[in-house]
Amino acid sequence: MIKIAITGAAGRMGQALIQAIAQTEDLQLSVATESATSKFLDMDAGELAGIKTNGILVTANLETKLQDFDVLIDFTNPNATKNHAELCHQAGKRLVIGTTGLNKTEKAYITQIASDIPIVMAPNMSIGVNLCFKLLKIASQVMGPDADIEILEAHHRHKKDAPSGTALRMGEIVANTLQLDLQQVAVYGREGNRTPRVKDSIGFATLRAGDIAGEHSVWFVTEGERVEITHKASSRLNFAQGALRAARWLMNYEHGLYDMQDVLNLNTI
Repeated sequence: MIKIAITGAAGRMGQALIQAIAQTEDLQLSVATESATSKFLDMDAGELAGIKTNGILVTANLETKLQDFDVLIDFTNPNATKNHAELCHQAGKRLVIGTTGLNKTEKAYITQIASDIPIVMAPNMSIGVNLCFKLLKIASQVMGPDADIEILEAHHRHKKDAPSGTALRMGEIVANTLQLDLQQVAVYGREGNRTPRVKDSIGFATLRAGDIAGEHSVWFVTEGERVEITHKASSRLNFAQGALRAARWLMNYEHGLYDMQDVLNLNTI
């Protein structure tokens, strides 16, 4: 039985992860944490997630629970994720990171500690999205040099970072395949721009509304035709199931930084 710790247990992804773990036979929720100011502290994690009581009480003190889990799954915020990563490094624990919006310094730190502990870090844990990443590379090779490329994404009204980490990763894949620097070619909105579209630019459009779990679409548009690679998530459970798959996969490794392409063996295709 693999013991799992969930940070941000009261958040949307935290609850989805608790629900997903309850549906497995080989994984066990052993730790659930929230911030020190959370109103959900000391609440049963199962009840918090809308399922049966599981006896795991939500705590703010991860540092006192480091011997109680095998893998920590983190979908919180950049500052909290870095703190959790530091604790996992100190305790030699495996780590799955789904947090987006990490800056260069935070990413560099995670890369550094991955020489000592195994980490899966990905902007999107969905199996379908990661398949789209692979398809984007193929489409970029075939159509990219001649196409206008636009990336559209939509999420719920509460999401803070824009464009989404997934949309940015899609842009990176396209740009890298075309040997372009995304920072140089990305266009984030065109309000007030009265000039024609610049060749080799990659456009981003962002929508925030309601309870949209996540939608991403990349357009490759040439004269006379358009190819769209699209993923639509109807539930956060698919992200949670991907994260749990990553947690299982990590049990085979002692150190290293990986992403979902590694977990799904897509890098060999």
